[in-house]
Amino acid sequence: MRGTPKGFRLHIGLFGRRNVGKSSLLNALTRQTVSIVSDVAGTTTDPVEKPMELLPLGPVLFIDTAGLDDVGALGQLRVDRTRQVFDRTDVGILVAEAGAWGEFETAILDELAQRKIPAVAVLNKVDLADPPAAVLAKLAERKVPVVRTIASRGEGLLDLREALIAAAPEEFMSAPTILGDLVPAGEMAVFVVPIDLEAPRGRLILPQVQSIRDVLDNDAYCLVVKERELRDALDRLKRPPVLVVTDSQGFLKVAADTPPDVPMTSFSILFSRLRGDLNEFVRGAMAIDRLRPGAKVLIAEACSHHPIGEDIGRVKIPRWLTNYVGGKLDFTTVQGHDFPDPPAGFDLVIHCGACMWNRREMLSRILRCRRAGVPITNYGMAIAYSLGLFERALGPFPAALDVFRQPR
Repeated sequence: MRGTPKGFRLHIGLFGRRNVGKSSLLNALTRQTVSIVSDVAGTTTDPVEKPMELLPLGPVLFIDTAGLDDVGALGQLRVDRTRQVFDRTDVGILVAEAGAWGEFETAILDELAQRKIPAVAVLNKVDLADPPAAVLAKLAERKVPVVRTIASRGEGLLDLREALIAAAPEEFMSAPTILGDLVPAGEMAVFVVPIDLEAPRGRLILPQVQSIRDVLDNDAYCLVVKERELRDALDRLKRPPVLVVTDSQGFLKVAADTPPDVPMTSFSILFSRLRGDLNEFVRGAMAIDRLRPGAKVLIAEACSHHPIGEDIGRVKIPRWLTNYVGGKLDFTTVQGHDFPDPPAGFDLVIHCGACMWNRREMLSRILRCRRAGVPITNYGMAIAYSLGLFERALGPFPAALDVFRQPR
């Protein structure tokens, strides 16, 4: 499972004060020296990630963070980076010294509870002090599981593993499907995959690979073609496919070559419901009609990559939107975990498919936009809307189509 993408891993964040043993705990759990351990408070600076296999859960991603009690200008930057980890955490581990639980730890628990993130309290260094009975009672009242550990000696790790398994969200235990409800067993989908500069040499991009695997996992099958072979491939089939899925950049040609009675959508739109909220993205795309020349648009990319000449986020989407609006727009691009909080001041946020992320982080961004009153959509939605293919691209999703057709 080493090659499992981050987005399919359970994200487990370690939080707490400086020097309470978070890094020692992570090293003990992974049986590797992942984080530097030192008696000097604040040794961990940026979040440290470690993917591993945690049976029976499967692939997980541990994220070790800097202490939330860091001080000074640099310390505040570390705290800000740590707080970003809340956005992508599925399960939180709150580490505290056994005899030093206070309002600080309670505040972290409150933050996790507010975000509906299940938490496990780890009372570390129990060889130095016993947990106060009052603290244990309060944690029991909040139904927060407690694990006693001596991380430096690897004691209590089995109890912690069991607690993490019990705390894992149900939706992770039964992972959603990408295409299983759209392509029944025994049926076929056609995937239109452009081979351009953005496709790594010798490989397909991640959403395409994941979609192929998902179809096979659901006992269906697929035909993979490039844009220029689509029409010939469809003509050779004895019966039409139940779905055509294209890279969003090929929407116009694929729509022209796909018969009207064959449902068609894009990989990006498939991932908009897998990683985010399909209906919310539909409403966000409809906000394109309210854009006027000079409007501020934020383009958000989940992964950091070197942009090519015809980059989709920096060149193609701005070009299509500018043509649709009929005037110049003000575009800002962010990458990775950098995202304005709040995203106020923008008229629209257009996000990539977030194939490298888990759903929780994408939903956190949607929530930020909702609180700021800023519509958000994703690449595939924005492209289909600006090219006049929105209703066609939503065909496979009746509920989302109803949102689009509601009176405005």
